[in-house]
Amino acid sequence: THKLWKAELRDGRADVQQAALAGLRLGRIHARAAQDRTINARFPRADIFHAIRLEPYLEATAAKHPDLHAQLFALSRRTAATTRTMIHGDVSPKNILLGPDGPVFLDAECACIGDPAFDLAFCLNHFLLKCLWTPAVIDGFLASFRAMAANYLQEVDWETSAALEERAASLLPGLFLARVDGKSPVEYITQEQDKDKVRRCARALLFHPPTRLGDVVDAWQAELSG
Repeated sequence: THKLWKAELRDGRADVQQAALAGLRLGRIHARAAQDRTINARFPRADIFHAIRLEPYLEATAAKHPDLHAQLFALSRRTAATTRTMIHGDVSPKNILLGPDGPVFLDAECACIGDPAFDLAFCLNHFLLKCLWTPAVIDGFLASFRAMAANYLQEVDWETSAALEERAASLLPGLFLARVDGKSPVEYITQEQDKDKVRRCARALLFHPPTRLGDVVDAWQAELSG
């Protein structure tokens, strides 16, 4: 049987091993696609990625944070210009089934040639957000973040893992802020005080971009403890 990962997280089941497997599997998908020109030829750059990812998340968020306009649009431009391998475009717990053989990725409607750091950051973002949905499991969510990131990065062989991690780490605060102030806010963060926690953490990181994913999770852990 397969279980929807989003439902598992909602119910407070943070399975660090499944997070590690998700990172491993995503890294191997990206690595395989980076080596296979026939795969890349089937997934050209698509306008849909800008229309349903970059514009509603990063660019739209700038309307509510005009002092971050330059940073958010720079992230959008960099992500659009980076074409390393085939990316899924919607790596999210709502699109991942957990089964006996590990995670299964669904619904790659905006798959294209792009920046694999986007897929990694997009999924890691959900572990940060879920800390406000199911606060009793904060430690498990943050451990899942670290496990997914570490296992993904060990599969990176098409570029240096440090370069990819820096892009993911600097992009993640923009995606984090977008889930409260962009066009696609998560439905489960409804209290203004919780939204303000995201805003404080994300804004600080956007003004002083992190280079390591651990810096992001450490900043969020500090905000939650404050």
